[in-house]
Amino acid sequence: MTGDHQTAALLLFGAFVAVTLGITTWVSRHRQGSAEEFYAGGRLFSPMENGFAIAGDYMSAASFLGISGLIALVGYDGMLYSVGFLVAWLVVLCLVAELVRNCGRFTLADVVAARMRERPVRIAAGTSSVTVSVLYLVAQMVGAGSLVALLLGGTGEAARAWTVVGVGVLMVIYVSLGGMRATTWIQIVKAVLLLGGTVALTVLVLLRFHGDFNRLLLTAAERSGHGEAFLAPGLAYGGDWTARFDFISLGLALVLGTAGLPHILSRFYTVPTARAARRSVVWAIGLIGGFYLMTIVLGFGAAALIGPDAVRASNASGNTAVPLLALDLGGGADTTGGTVLFAVVAAVAFATILAVVAGITLASSASVAHDLYASLRRRGGKPRSEVAVARVASVGIGLVAIALGLLARDLNVAFLVGLAFAVAASANLPVLLYSLFWRGFTTRGAVWAVYGGLIPAVVLVLLSPVVSGGPASLFPGADFQLFPLQNPGLVSIPLGFLAGWLGTVTSGEAPDEAKHAETEVRSLTGAGAV
Repeated sequence: MTGDHQTAALLLFGAFVAVTLGITTWVSRHRQGSAEEFYAGGRLFSPMENGFAIAGDYMSAASFLGISGLIALVGYDGMLYSVGFLVAWLVVLCLVAELVRNCGRFTLADVVAARMRERPVRIAAGTSSVTVSVLYLVAQMVGAGSLVALLLGGTGEAARAWTVVGVGVLMVIYVSLGGMRATTWIQIVKAVLLLGGTVALTVLVLLRFHGDFNRLLLTAAERSGHGEAFLAPGLAYGGDWTARFDFISLGLALVLGTAGLPHILSRFYTVPTARAARRSVVWAIGLIGGFYLMTIVLGFGAAALIGPDAVRASNASGNTAVPLLALDLGGGADTTGGTVLFAVVAAVAFATILAVVAGITLASSASVAHDLYASLRRRGGKPRSEVAVARVASVGIGLVAIALGLLARDLNVAFLVGLAFAVAASANLPVLLYSLFWRGFTTRGAVWAVYGGLIPAVVLVLLSPVVSGGPASLFPGADFQLFPLQNPGLVSIPLGFLAGWLGTVTSGEAPDEAKHAETEVRSLTGAGAV
């Protein structure tokens, strides 16, 4: 990129960072000592504010950079991510949002522990939540590195590495100083910026084709080199039976994973009532649905105007398709319009990454402090404040995410998020649904459900083509691949549900009918909810 691009984009990056740090500083002046204030922002947000914040939390770098890039590279099959991410919210709306708000306090473990023995359940759910959060964080780090590498002309790995480190440092500052209140306002600002930028790009793409969407698709197919196959299923997932099973596995993970994501579940605790939580989800579905429809236009627009070969030349996984599209729509690399539009899109994408990592880090540090620390600390010792532990935990989680982000820098961000969704659907969703709806569920069933989904999901990822056995793997020089699918959801999700059932039916513990009745009444009516 030219010096003008770098200067304009870096100035906009700096402006957003300055604004968000200002929000964090302003919020940190308010009392952040209580757990309710730090984890849930005092439960003071309106449904509309929380809906925008949920949308800001959910519309990540995977959505803005990864999905559009996949559509630009593989056409129809890339749209699976758009459809899957959106349909998942129907599961959240119908099965999770209102019930979780009524039953829990700050984390997923609160819902499960309400009718089980707390210590083993909190340790299991906390471990799972941190694992999912770190996987999701890695995707955002990779997106940040790809973006800055494009901005600086792909010169050296040092810039990408320092970008990942910088994002990690900023997310620790946001969380440790501002808690949920600062994180929420950062996400609201980011959602407005992202939706505005996406609308502008979509309008410009459609204007380039005089509003003829059919012409856009035909041009994209022609430019792709695949012809009509680019617009039909099977280009990425239809080559053989392994690819078809991968397609099913990915679809299951995307549709079921959202309801198990810790940073999404924690957002339901920031509103005062269950009704407000449900209305928040309705707001979020409207905003997210519009956004994902536009990513389809942007993906095919990049294929038609830039071409898959040029996108792949810039970034093998397609993560830079949208910034390249913005450059073209603005008039090209040497024009003022191209420079400005590229800089705006790059800054919005960077804002997207910063906002999402703040939300994920807060949710995972809450799991460490509220679930793991509270359960594992030695009895009789001097207890530390949960909020203090959460702040320390955010530093540790940031360091782990930075290290893994540097390792996975060449993978597609939407693909990485698909892995996080698979782990969430395998480990968190079974225990959540069983706890809410199965009268006979026991503590052993809850622990087995979490580990019975978590361990297979992580092991299958490690033994999959993602990690070894191919030129695009994390370790291309090694080959310990034993599992053929890239996404483990098809195997690990049923295993999570099976393990929960098996643990319950083999348990000698009698289910607590009184606690189940109390949980049922509370989940459905809100009576006694915090």
